[in-house]
Amino acid sequence: MKRLQKAILIESFCLCLLGGAAAAQWEPRAVTAEEQKGDFIKWVDFNVSYEALCAAYQWDIDTHGSEHPVSWIELLAYLAARDGDNFGKSSLKRIAETAGQLAEGSVTMEELTRDLSHYSYYKEAYTAVLGGYVGEYEIETAPGSGIYEKRYGLKAYLPLAKGFPYGDYDDFGVSRSYGYRRQHLGHDMMGQIGTPVIAVESGYVEAAGWNQYGGWRLGIRSFDGQRYYYYAHLRQNYPYAEGLEEGSVVTAGDVIGYMGHTGYSTTENVNNIDEVHLHFGIQLIFDESQKEGNSEIWINPYQLVRFLRNNQSEAVKVENSREWIRSQNMKDPAATSWQKEKMQKNEEEKK
Repeated sequence: MKRLQKAILIESFCLCLLGGAAAAQWEPRAVTAEEQKGDFIKWVDFNVSYEALCAAYQWDIDTHGSEHPVSWIELLAYLAARDGDNFGKSSLKRIAETAGQLAEGSVTMEELTRDLSHYSYYKEAYTAVLGGYVGEYEIETAPGSGIYEKRYGLKAYLPLAKGFPYGDYDDFGVSRSYGYRRQHLGHDMMGQIGTPVIAVESGYVEAAGWNQYGGWRLGIRSFDGQRYYYYAHLRQNYPYAEGLEEGSVVTAGDVIGYMGHTGYSTTENVNNIDEVHLHFGIQLIFDESQKEGNSEIWINPYQLVRFLRNNQSEAVKVENSREWIRSQNMKDPAATSWQKEKMQKNEEEKK
């Protein structure tokens, strides 16, 4: 099976090279010479395994608030720089050994990485991927209680609501042929029409509406600007959560839309996708020139989705409607801070 998937990926890449340039429906924006020279990351292959994510995360949680806290991002970046981005089975032993030394204070990350020329790259790249996933937040002690308690830990969520079945596999890079031959730059989660779609991370809605490839879709940008989450093929006639529009602020765990199979049509609100599913994509942005065009950076979300199954947002149906809402509210300091800064900026512009 692994050999077959590898062969499909290689074939898909070749097809993309052969067919992408001939596409009449889409013309990538040319990258200027200045952008090519820009001092920012141009590409990221995120190959951290589910097991490594879990192990590094647990060290971060267990040492939080201690004399020698271990950052899961720095730990993973160190191993990637030391072992050539190889996160096989042996990486779990190396994570335990390294984190143990850091937690004891017998060595520092600065000492470990002093001679690793690629550490700064991996730290910046992995911060771009994981920067909004772990931190402080407040959560209701019970659904609807209105009483919150402070916590530290995973504050990012699975893209689908808790209790709704779905099926998936690692399909990043496989061939797509509608419009033009291209790679699948995301992760498909097959399920039922109307399954509530969840905001993985807090952010603001940067794009909403119809796209001939993605159908009804949403694009949500993280507050630090480095992650763009793409949710596509949302439900016909009722794709979005009530009141959601471009500019809306969402909190991680909020219901933002509903699974469907719209897309593959220049006509709005058409179900041309054969199988009901959510297309979930993650784009990294180190410079705004990378937002659209041939310099986009899309990473494989498969291992991250596996990891996010450890934190699922439960949704409840709003009576006499097609709407679902989260059952347990959360307060994210990142959202509060961003909204305050935005209000201050608006006030300054008025003066």
